[in-house]
Amino acid sequence: MLHIVHHSDYVAPRPQSGSFVFDKYQLVMEAIREHQPQHLVYAPAPMPRQWLEAVHDPDYVEQVLSATVPRHKERRIGFPVSAEIASRVQYTSGGTWLAARLAREYGYAANSAGGSHHAMADTGAGYCVFNDLAVTANRLLAEGDARRILIVDLDVHQGDGTAILLAGRENIFTLSIHNDRNFPTRKACSTRDIALPDAVGDEAYLSILDRVLKEILDSFQPDMLLYQAGVDPHAEDRLGRLSLSDQGLDRRDRMVIRQARDRGIPVASALGGGYGHDHRAVALRHARSMMAMADEARRYATIR
Repeated sequence: MLHIVHHSDYVAPRPQSGSFVFDKYQLVMEAIREHQPQHLVYAPAPMPRQWLEAVHDPDYVEQVLSATVPRHKERRIGFPVSAEIASRVQYTSGGTWLAARLAREYGYAANSAGGSHHAMADTGAGYCVFNDLAVTANRLLAEGDARRILIVDLDVHQGDGTAILLAGRENIFTLSIHNDRNFPTRKACSTRDIALPDAVGDEAYLSILDRVLKEILDSFQPDMLLYQAGVDPHAEDRLGRLSLSDQGLDRRDRMVIRQARDRGIPVASALGGGYGHDHRAVALRHARSMMAMADEARRYATIR
């Protein structure tokens, strides 16, 4: 059974400017319904303002929620922040939080959006407005739902916002495996960064991930794993520079689940990046990612 969080507000009206495609999120759910009959959909509540302000600057939170984000920040984000976008990012942040709560019950759960790893304290960037990963990690710890959290970011772009927002937190470990020459130009310092050259393929990528993930899980010993499962390392991604195949992405996602669940650690995934002119093909990659993780998680008993 795939436990997936989704809300109708994830599909916001396309802004008048900017190239970000919001209909991908509806196409993902269409692919899930077609290819994964065994699934349950959960609707999130919007992330409360106080929890957004626990990670982001309150003035920036006010700018977003009132749809008064300055133009220079909107340029960094990549699209205007309308009232509809403001509602959307509260729900997508609430979605990652709900996925984490469901993962504690079922072992694995997915948010059909989120993974907004470029958002920083006082601004968004790179199509990211609020950092749902950082907000969720902070809330899990504050409410006693986790003691040590590992954030695994396998998007082709470095999770710079997550790294900056959570820097110095001894109870949070941030791992980012990304392409060295891709956005952002100026990289942040995650707890562990692995910058890959162009065109790295399945076997080299998976060998690195297998080794590093084992090392971190065994040394840091988290009791929750938040997974930014971007599909933009795919060879055909419009903004990626790596060369993973469909099978490589499948093996990657199963590896994350297997290594975590072997140690009894629940996993909540967020959608992350995936870009291409064929929106249905990109949506299917995301759907397959979640389906592969749910399939792998079925091998393990319900935890905690």
